[in-house]
Amino acid sequence: MASESESASKPQVVTRFAPSPTGYLHIGGARTALFNWLFARHNGGKALLRIEDTDRKRSTQDAIDKIIEGLDWLGLDFDDAPVFQSDRAERHAEVARTLLEHGHAYKCFATSEELEAMRAEQRANKQPLRYDRRWRDRDPSEAPEGAPYVVRLKVPTGGETVIEDAVQGKVTVRNEEIDDYVLLRADGTPTYMLAVVVDDHDMSVTHVIRGDDHLNNAFRQLPIIRAMNAIEGGWPDPVYAHVPLIHGADGAKLSKRHGAVGVEAYRDEEGVLPEALFNYLLRLGWGHGDREEISREEAIALFDLGGVGKSPSRFDIKKLQNLNGHYIREADDARLAELVAERIGDKADPVLLEKAMPVLKPRAKSINELADGANFLFAGTPLNLTDKAQALLDESARAILAQISSVLRAENNWTTEALEATTKSLAERLELGLGKLAQPMRAALTGTTTSPGIFDVLVLLGRDESLARIDAQADPAASQRNN
Repeated sequence: MASESESASKPQVVTRFAPSPTGYLHIGGARTALFNWLFARHNGGKALLRIEDTDRKRSTQDAIDKIIEGLDWLGLDFDDAPVFQSDRAERHAEVARTLLEHGHAYKCFATSEELEAMRAEQRANKQPLRYDRRWRDRDPSEAPEGAPYVVRLKVPTGGETVIEDAVQGKVTVRNEEIDDYVLLRADGTPTYMLAVVVDDHDMSVTHVIRGDDHLNNAFRQLPIIRAMNAIEGGWPDPVYAHVPLIHGADGAKLSKRHGAVGVEAYRDEEGVLPEALFNYLLRLGWGHGDREEISREEAIALFDLGGVGKSPSRFDIKKLQNLNGHYIREADDARLAELVAERIGDKADPVLLEKAMPVLKPRAKSINELADGANFLFAGTPLNLTDKAQALLDESARAILAQISSVLRAENNWTTEALEATTKSLAERLELGLGKLAQPMRAALTGTTTSPGIFDVLVLLGRDESLARIDAQADPAASQRNN
């Protein structure tokens, strides 16, 4: 265990989640955000949010709002206000100018036509498409006066760069494979690669946890970091942790063709609780033994990068649904009633819904299923019956309903126990199994063939509504006349 002096000398852990606001919060992005948040919380550090909105044409305020809303819904409370990359363009350019002044970058006056001819020749010779460094060692005075130029990073050409990635392990790339990429465009605006490095430094980020599709970027970003460290010091390499991507059940990268991929879709369309998605994303590529159900507090206590696997994870909607069912059963009834009421609409009675939750939630795997299961409470008379329910109510079933109505009408103790005893007594007199009575009762009371226990249904609907529904199906013609 580290001594107090050793702990004090270590910088505070700082992570960042840096989405581009060009669309919804993708499931993969949500997991990256979760891993960053958990690692910071586990280490008593800070988790920061940076909105990488430099693509002004595709970035929208609506996307920004949806990303922040999705993170809030998952309970990821980032420290400090979000940093907007677009606000920092001058700072990014300042670093590029510093690199230029100290010989770690250079002006490239190659025209677009020259660059296209270069690429065409490389394609013809089956060579990698890479800038040929034609202006790396030339004097800018050789360019025509006033000619536009970009600023390129002078990447080391010999040796290799090694990254000890916290997830991928040791990864090595020969420096000659990294081209002298652009830092500042001809109009003076910074590129993404520069902006990311400067922002990470200025935000004191110690651990860059992101998808492994960014692993190649790390080898392009490190030369900036090391050049700036040589110039002014205080630019340490971050710890990199590149997390494998999420795949669909078919092994392909998760996309819209696999179904919902945005966090809000799982909330709104799939009826998933935030704690269920939190738990599922945690276990998607990270493990702690065979544990499946892990609370937020346990996740903070247990999470480390050593538990992140090197292979892509496969998104399994059935596992998520089963986990969601667990959290629904654990959830507060009043909270569930409120969520279900939002789906049912104005006719919903939150008080009745809360009363119904103990009998509705054991069967449900989503808020949508809860809402579907609760709809019968507010259906009114006459009910719209499903085809299966209608098929149950033949002439003999309606005759049974008439007898059920008669005995229930005489019941003064409207409780599940008393109603069950009364119905069982009738079944015995009719020499029928209880199911022969329960099936037409369920169809008459709910309009469906599936529901909570039939005696729970009777209690939830109440005496008057229950008898009205049974009578309406026992004698439909009379019911129509009365209506």
